[in-house]
Amino acid sequence: MKISTEKLLSYRADKYNLNPGQQLKSIQQAENFVDERGFVYFWPIKGVELPSLWTAVAGNRPVADAHDDPGHVTWSWKDESLGKKTWYYGKILRKKATMISLDVAPFFYALSRNFGNPEDDILIDFYDGILSKEAKMIFDVILHNGPIDTIALRRATHMTSKESSYPFDRAITYLQSDFKILPVGISDSGGWHYAFIYDLVHRHYSELPIIAKQISKPESRRKLLEYYFESVGAAQFQHVVSLFRWGKKETQTAIEDLSSEGKIYRDLESPTLSGEWLAIEDVL
Repeated sequence: MKISTEKLLSYRADKYNLNPGQQLKSIQQAENFVDERGFVYFWPIKGVELPSLWTAVAGNRPVADAHDDPGHVTWSWKDESLGKKTWYYGKILRKKATMISLDVAPFFYALSRNFGNPEDDILIDFYDGILSKEAKMIFDVILHNGPIDTIALRRATHMTSKESSYPFDRAITYLQSDFKILPVGISDSGGWHYAFIYDLVHRHYSELPIIAKQISKPESRRKLLEYYFESVGAAQFQHVVSLFRWGKKETQTAIEDLSSEGKIYRDLESPTLSGEWLAIEDVL
């Protein structure tokens, strides 16, 4: 069985809000878009097929360099929503800026390395060599001082030199990707008068660990994969592995579960791209 290229492109245009008249005009529409899709990128990411807030506002075009481009209203929506629990925002999928529906966030959290008390998990990961010393220092400063902006955080962790920029940024990104910290506001700090304020995830979203604890990892993968295919319509196995960064065995099991439930079809062909494809019925 082959995927219909025409149906696939039409399906994605609808789900990505690319059709005339579908473009998002308000932050409320943006929130509804994230809730409907489950999770989207903030900006489109090269080589990754997934809806983004930018394209849903500005259309299917590259992110503009001009600061006054109308599409950059997405930036103000993102900044205004920080800390307001409009959606979950952080560097998650492939460690890129991701917006997640609050209903879907527990499924992501359940797959993180947060197994019990986050403060104990940090120590375990550090002593097991999984967590860098920079990441532990950042976590500890936020834990003991409360929400803090990037400039003050670098000072508190003694990472203000140019040489420390890479390890600091890497640690900040890792802590976001594993649902340990997240940006909750903007501070008028630094030379650019713009710096993220970070807090601990389990403190800002105290209910998130409690909800996630009731969800198994296989259930989380199935649910996230279902949202993914409802957005993109069709994908190959390697696309799924590349986006979610699950193990191949775990990914295969989630695909088999969705296939057995009749939610996706396997062993499909594309008229233009080689290899085995997976797809929902609407694009066949």
